[in-house]
Amino acid sequence: MTRILHPVSEVAEQLGVGITTAKALIATGQLRSVKIGRARRVPADALHEYVRRLDAEQNGTNAA
Repeated sequence: MTRILHPVSEVAEQLGVGITTAKALIATGQLRSVKIGRARRVPADALHEYVRRLDAEQNGTNAA
């Protein structure tokens, strides 16, 4: 089964950044997340949205 919510440590690994950077992306709203109890999780589609937005910004295209 494919996971639909990822812990921040896994998100950092998938994006190839440190945990501090992943937490900063969440804190600034650049990466959407949800809270379940005390745990912060990132929806799988939020990772794809973030990468599409980065690509669009860096290549001068519109993010869809």
